[in-house]
Amino acid sequence: MRHLLITPLFFFTAILHSQSSLELDDQGFFRMDGLEVTVFSDYYPEGHQSGVTIIQHGNRVAANGDLRLEPSPGQWSPVPKGGAREVDPLNRRISQTLWFPDSSKNRRGFNPVIYPDLAFTYHVHVDALEGNSFRVVVDLDEPLPEAWIGKVGFNLEFFPGDLFGKSFIMDASSGIFPDQPSGPLMEFDGETTGTPMATGSTMTVAPEEPLQRMVIQSLKNPVELWDGRTNHNNGWFIARSTIPAGATSAAVEWIVTPHAVPGWRYKPVIQVSQLGYHPLQRKVAVVEFDPKESPEEGFNVVKLEADGPRKVFSNKPVPWGEFLRYRYVTLDFSEISSPGVYQVSYGNQVSHPFRIAADVFENDAWQPTLDYFLPVQMCHMRVNEKYRVWHDLCHMDDARMAPPVEFHFDGYSQGKENFTRFGAGEFVNDLNLGGWHDAGDYDLRVESQAGTVWMLALMVEEFGLARDATLIDHEKHLVEIHQPDGKSDALQQIEHGLATILGGYRSLGRLYRGIICSDLRQYVMLGDAASMTDNIPGNGDDRWVFTEENPRRELQVIPALAAASRVLKSHNPELAEEALATARVLWAHASQSNRLAPLKIIALSELILSTNSQGYKEELLQMEGEIVKNISQCGWAVGHVIHELESSSFNDAVATAVEEFQEALQTAQASDSPYGVPYKPNIWGAGWNIQRFGVEQYFFHKGWPELTSTAFFENSLHFVLGVHPGSNNASFASGVGSGSIKVAYGVNRADWSFIPGGVVSGTALIRPDFPELKVWPFLWQQTEYVMGGGATNYMFLVLAVNKLYQEPGQSIR
Repeated sequence: MRHLLITPLFFFTAILHSQSSLELDDQGFFRMDGLEVTVFSDYYPEGHQSGVTIIQHGNRVAANGDLRLEPSPGQWSPVPKGGAREVDPLNRRISQTLWFPDSSKNRRGFNPVIYPDLAFTYHVHVDALEGNSFRVVVDLDEPLPEAWIGKVGFNLEFFPGDLFGKSFIMDASSGIFPDQPSGPLMEFDGETTGTPMATGSTMTVAPEEPLQRMVIQSLKNPVELWDGRTNHNNGWFIARSTIPAGATSAAVEWIVTPHAVPGWRYKPVIQVSQLGYHPLQRKVAVVEFDPKESPEEGFNVVKLEADGPRKVFSNKPVPWGEFLRYRYVTLDFSEISSPGVYQVSYGNQVSHPFRIAADVFENDAWQPTLDYFLPVQMCHMRVNEKYRVWHDLCHMDDARMAPPVEFHFDGYSQGKENFTRFGAGEFVNDLNLGGWHDAGDYDLRVESQAGTVWMLALMVEEFGLARDATLIDHEKHLVEIHQPDGKSDALQQIEHGLATILGGYRSLGRLYRGIICSDLRQYVMLGDAASMTDNIPGNGDDRWVFTEENPRRELQVIPALAAASRVLKSHNPELAEEALATARVLWAHASQSNRLAPLKIIALSELILSTNSQGYKEELLQMEGEIVKNISQCGWAVGHVIHELESSSFNDAVATAVEEFQEALQTAQASDSPYGVPYKPNIWGAGWNIQRFGVEQYFFHKGWPELTSTAFFENSLHFVLGVHPGSNNASFASGVGSGSIKVAYGVNRADWSFIPGGVVSGTALIRPDFPELKVWPFLWQQTEYVMGGGATNYMFLVLAVNKLYQEPGQSIR
């Protein structure tokens, strides 16, 4: 939220004292120059985002300080349930009550967890001490059962990416944080783990680094240093003290002293598109800086020429206010229209290079998604790139009907009522064709397949997408990147997506819910997709197919089938006809639901464009009230079809709703953030949602250009390309722009690598106010790729903005 003035005496006092000691601020955590300590402000432990958390000199270095039942927990390990959180300003204490088990996760929910037969309640207290030290105390209501002594302990996890090659000291011993886990192994509760790297009463982390040095002193049981990557690739380094037998009061007591550089200030970050701007575009950079600093009086733009940089523009920053924990100014350099490569300088900081050119969105912008990301994600294919094999032929043994399952590790369920003509365990034909792996995993969710098909079809229709850079041979199950085959890549990818959607529908008589492995060990596999199964049907490694009767899912698939039928008419008329016929059958069933009005409106809009059916038009006209009521959710789809509807009263009512909605958006955006889009940070990065918002705004503008602005979808693209909060201003689109995400949560994450054209969710929120985008391959909430819109929505936005400025008569906006 935007704040231009901060007046509360409490906050002002906290700032004064924060020079030399930790104080509680007005958001309920401890703060001083160069150091913040939050206590259960966040609760996402499986994502390393919970418990006692330490932010040191603008970098989150430690998190998940809490009791755990094992030295090195993983994604499906038991986590506690949080209760009351108390903040005591007088005594500078924060307390959190928790207990095991969490009944909402115990064998239930989206990612169910299997809890042991152990129930207890405890309390974590954190007290600010003098200077930059704080005390952690854990109290138990009752002593632990004897069987759990040596197992339950207080864990504090240290982010590994900043510690590789740094040293540690444990009492009289020392060591180096290794790049890879090694050392002796042991059995812990039936699982192979490492052994402690060191044990003692006092541990010092990175003593050689003033910005990272930290000391932990345990006043009770020793501190153990573990490498959590030994049994989980995504593990962190862990400091741990176990609960002693019989202990209740102060069962764990630590003094933690992170070093804080006196007077430390956050360096300004210039956030400007990593790719660049069209000469006619409005060009505004955002600068994020420490709230205790004053803005610079001016900024410069230099043009990079053969003999070096040359200053070509100067102006004054425009104060925006405060957002999250920082202050912001904007830098408008829209006057520059001469083609070239530029940099922005603000104070002592200089931005990355970026282009201003009429073809800035025409090359090396959307192409990586179509040329790399979509081919690499193709299932049931071998994918080659000259000397490189991205993955071999995979999952040709898909799939067997899933048996009745109450809970599945990835949220699937199957009851006997979900069976079709196939019984549990029977092989279902036509499922070993087409589809794309869900980007962080290898499963196929029908809504992800449909979303990808739909967006590709819209790009063909809206922008004439016809690029041919890839050989796709469905008969040979072969893909050759950088090898044209004389056919549109987008149309071939649409065929590939329809092969799995319609193949499942033909065999099952309904849509499948998803195709996924049955075993958790298979699911967490990192490596070649061909390694997951043996490609031979009829044995235990075959993947399962889950089915369901679900009108919501049917309504999500209908638009894809309808849109695909339009663009395939001349390319593959038989498949186009089948796609449309299936969409109509699904509509006949799903439209009977009394709920889901926005999804119905979206589906009807696509069916009207594909059939010109007067019956569908009448159905849509009869939903005028629902459209007006849900204009933010479905109005954009009506904008796609409004020119086909001949009802002035309907058109007027919807136009009024659109105008009111757009005015509200403008008002909200102005105070939300300095980024020109409605933006509410959350645990997951907002990039995908902002991309989807941008695509929707394109269609709002298409339907009602006089009532809407292009700024929202232009700013959505800028956000993804680097104009977003936090110190890491990389492009969320891997391989696009001067600096982009090069370590991502894709199928090759174990190699600390990326897939060009994949688009990550991006900067996440560490509650209450810290934006973060780490260089780390295992934080799915920040750097995961996904199908169903994550990459194709980005691709759509690039093409949309490019089309906007290829049209005559455009002025700077």
